[in-house]
Formats: sequence, structure tokens, C-alpha cells
Amino acid sequence: MRWIDPYPGSTNPPCQKTAWGSLERHLKRGLFFMTPEIALTLLVILITLVAFIREWAAPDVLALSILCLVVALGLVDVHDMSDVFRNEAPLTIAALFVIGGALEKSGAVEHIGRLLRDRLSGNTRWAIFAFSAVAAFFSAWMNNTAIVAILLPVTLGFARSKDIAASRLLMPLSYASILGGCCTLIGTSTNLLVNGTLKDLGEKPMSMFELAPLGIPLAIAGIAYLVAFGPRLIPARSSITGSLEIDYRTSPLYHLLIGGNSDLIGKKLSETPLADREAGIHVMEVRRRGARVMVPLSNLTVERNDRFLVALHRRRGGTADADTLFEQIGAQTLSTVDGIVSELVVREESSLLGKTLAASDFRQRYNCVVLAVHRNGINITSRIAELPLDSGDTLLVITALNNLDSLEATRDFVLTDSPDEPVAETRTVKPKKHIYFSWAALIGVVLVATVTDFLHGIFPAVPAIPIHYAALVGALTLLWLRIVTPREAYASVDWQVLLMLYGLLGLGMAMQNTGTAIYLARGIVDITEGLVSPEHLPLALLWLIFILTLALTEVLSNNATAVMMVPIVVTLAHELGVDSRPFVMGVAVAASTAFALPMGYQTHMMIYGPGGYKFTDFLRVGIPLNLICWVVSCLLIPLIWPF
Repeated sequence: MRWIDPYPGSTNPPCQKTAWGSLERHLKRGLFFMTPEIALTLLVILITLVAFIREWAAPDVLALSILCLVVALGLVDVHDMSDVFRNEAPLTIAALFVIGGALEKSGAVEHIGRLLRDRLSGNTRWAIFAFSAVAAFFSAWMNNTAIVAILLPVTLGFARSKDIAASRLLMPLSYASILGGCCTLIGTSTNLLVNGTLKDLGEKPMSMFELAPLGIPLAIAGIAYLVAFGPRLIPARSSITGSLEIDYRTSPLYHLLIGGNSDLIGKKLSETPLADREAGIHVMEVRRRGARVMVPLSNLTVERNDRFLVALHRRRGGTADADTLFEQIGAQTLSTVDGIVSELVVREESSLLGKTLAASDFRQRYNCVVLAVHRNGINITSRIAELPLDSGDTLLVITALNNLDSLEATRDFVLTDSPDEPVAETRTVKPKKHIYFSWAALIGVVLVATVTDFLHGIFPAVPAIPIHYAALVGALTLLWLRIVTPREAYASVDWQVLLMLYGLLGLGMAMQNTGTAIYLARGIVDITEGLVSPEHLPLALLWLIFILTLALTEVLSNNATAVMMVPIVVTLAHELGVDSRPFVMGVAVAASTAFALPMGYQTHMMIYGPGGYKFTDFLRVGIPLNLICWVVSCLLIPLIWPF
């Protein structure tokens, strides 16, 4: 076995302290056997794969548990455990979350989406192209989850106004946001994580637009495929609202006062006509002496002067008559407010995960009544109070129209409705300068990191300012200018992603420390050597590595896939004596291009319920797109980054 040191010229390579001596002994003998450390690391990798696929726990909990496990097994020295927190990728991602949050709150992306909604015709292909292009462009600079969350209600509103099936637009929206993220270093957390891992391995880091020569053609090819074949391949499925055949999405909500002569006084609410769900009667809120009554409705006893907020709504009609009902129960109508039947998609980081509607006191906590739950293509309308909620579940709710902002502020849901323009006047509108300053901060970060890196190559005296420092300064600038408050900044950071990255970096350390990356790289080379000629071996391995990474990222987290694959491909390239860049770029792109399974990427789960999709819809549309990315990437990569 020929061995090329992956850390040439380094006297103290990172992450190779404990097992390096044993590796050297094997290499000096010209052989490389599976050591006990490698066997343990492979076992941990297997456990990681099973844990993520079976979803034994939240991704961040799994990742941090894996970090502790590799330390407990001695695969990473306990004193080296803190080295994972020196990786700059999570810090960069956190700072960019703050800048992206400022852009999101300023309404810049939403404004452009509304312009599209108002000016586009009802042609499905033009709509797919327009919304996909906007999603791809903004996802190159912002977190694609935020982009989809912003454009989702706008796209649904456009689909309703033009009588287009929402499913035809939402899947391209999710796919395009992923393709756009492949165009720049900051387009996705995976790219930043790959870049941080390269630095840990002593490799040359990625530049801001190094991926653009590959990412832009991929985005063009992907959007062209969606425009040309999307209307044929994507079925015209309706959302949960449409599939339940709800006649009217708006519904008045009534504020009622229980008078002194009411027959309800002294009775359990569950025994009164207000508990008749078959007649479409939904109690939204109960107030007593000016304060909300925070007890389960089944335990509530009606008292004099109680105030109720009640919705009368039933799909396919048949609701109780408001005047007759209120006269019957001896209630006085104080006022009415605008209500809406809307859909809420449970976020991956929602505080409701694993909780039932009853246990979370959903009605009083969110001022909503849940009519149905959409999960895995099935609408659940019975016994929903005891159903544990999961990421991607879509809840059909009745709520006050002016409550949408409060729901959005919880960050537990992705909203599929945004307030209409007249209602929006009551919202807190950010000044236009917030848009300008937010864009200036993002553009400044990109320019500083790009220009200083370029000038440093020509004039070494000019320091190259790393992206994590530039991003941190950009985020702090927005805080000092009060474009975002500290509370808003903390709320905009996806802490689950950051903690997951730190935990997974420990697995990467173990793979390097024990020589597992070397072992796996050698195995891949040995298998491929017997199938192709030596001159074609690097190219064949590129095609193999790309499809292997793509398959893994469909069932694993994209970041987990990247952490496992980057050390392997860097070692593989050194083993072959070729440049590692083509393999690294292939892994970076393949780890993000998960299109075939709805659980492959978070944005897919966001649009799964609102689009009324089935599992097979993603297979039908996503597998050809996966193949397009595989072929286009493997044809372009050797031309852009020669071996």
C-alpha cells in the first residue's frame, strides 16, 4: 500500500495524537490492518447511521451523544474534545443566521415575492420559473429554510388567486432553494462545514465563489427540468384545506358575554351547547374578570360574566346558526373579529415535537383550534387531541386573522398564510433603512472575505480576512445599528444546527484519529481498481463518491454525510496522488442535493403537508433531478478542478 502523508510539512497535524503511532507501525510494514480503534469507529458510524435513519432522538441530541461516545470509547482523547469547538464553521453559520434574520424581518424577500404574486400570469410554467429563480437566488446568500418559510405563504396565495394546484409550485420552490445554496460558500451550512473540515485537515480552504462554476449550471439545469417536466410529473394535489373541501377559508369569531340569566351558569362547559363540535362550535378563548382562564375546557365550569371567543365553522356547511345559538344559551354578542382557516407546518425545531395537543394546551397557548392534522399524505380528523406531533405535520386550524403574527413569532410553525394588506397595516412595519442596512451587511461580508482573499494572493502583505470574522463583524454591526435586537438575533439562530455540527465534528475527529478514513479510502480504491484502468481510476471514483454521498444524504443529515465523507475523500485523493479538490467539491454538492425523499431535506418537510404530497411524488420528481445533478456535476468537476 502506498501512503502519502495528508499533512505534509506539519509537525503537529490536527486530530492524530492517540492512534498515529500504531498507524505508522502498520504503514512501515507496508500493510494497513483493521485495528481495534478502527473497528470501534466503524461501529460508531453504523450506530450513527441507524440512529439518524430511525430518528431515535433529535439530530442535535444524537450528534452530541456521538461526541460523548467517541470520547468514552477512547477514540478521541478527552483533552482533545474541546478541539471541535475551535472549528469556525458553526460560528460563521450563527453570524449568518443573524444577518439572514435581519433580512427576513425587514421584509425584503417577502416584498419581491408579493411583486411576483401580483404581476405573474396564471401560466404554471412561468410561475414555476419565477418562484424557483427567486428562491435559488436568495438561497445563495441566506438560509434556504428561511427563504422557503418566507415564500411559502406568498406562493400559496398566488396559487389560490390563479387557481393553480399548490403542489405544482411548492416542490420546485423547495428544490430550487437547495440548488441555489450550492452556488456560494455561505449558501448552506454544509458548504461552511466542508470548508471548516478542510482547514482542520490542512487543506486549502474554499473561496466565496469557488462553487459557482458548478452550482450555477446545476441550478440552471435543475430549474429548466422543473419548468419543462414539473407540470407533467408533479400531480395536481390540493393542500389539507382543499382536500377537506372547506367551502370558506374566512370565518367570523364572536366575543360573547354570558349574562346573569343564562342557563349555562354553574354547568360544566363540556355539558353545554358550546361543546357541540358536530355543530361546528369551537371555543377559542375564555376570559374571567379580565384574565384568560388557563384550564382545560373539560374542567371549566361556566360563571356569570364569563367572556368566550367562539368560532362557528364546519366543513361542507351545516354549522349552527349564530343568532339562534346565542339566544338559546343566553349570551350577548359583544363584537366580532375576522377569523381564518389556515394551515400551520410544525417546524423541525418546534417546542411541540413529541407532545400532544392536549398536553401542550394548544388551544389556549396559541389561540387556535385544530380541525385536522395532515401527516404522510393522510388527513387525520379523529382523536387528534392525543396525537403526538412530529416535524412536518400540517395542522388545519381556526384562528383570528390578527393572530398570525403571534403564531409566526413563536417559531414553532411555518405559516401558510400571511395577513392581507389591510390587516398588515396593524403590523409593526420595519423602516426601509433596515432593508438597506441588512443587505449592506451581507454584501459587505461577501466582499470583504472575497476581495481580501484575492488581494492576499497577489500582495501577501494584505491580510486575508476569514469569513467567520467578517460575518461576526457584520452581525455585530446590525446589532449596534439596532437593525435587530439581541433577542431577535438569538431567536434567528438555529441552535439545533449548531449543536449538531459540533457533535458531528467529534465523529470526524475519531475517523482521522484512528485511521478509519484511511482504511475506508483504501477499501474504496481497492474495489474500484479491479474494475477500471489506472488512468480512469480518479474519474471513476468521482462518479462513485458522488452517488454514494447523494444516497447517504437522502437518509442522513446533509451535514452528517459531509463530516463522514470529507476525511475519506481527502485521504483517498492522497492515496491516488491526485488533487483532492474534485472529490471535495463533489461531496459538498452531493451532500446538499437530496431530492428523492421528503425527509431528505428540511424544506421538503415544510412543503409536504401544504402541497398535499405523497411519498411517491418525491420519488417521481426527485430521482430524475438527482440523476441530472450526478451527471452534470461529474462532467463539469474535472473540467473546473482537474485531477
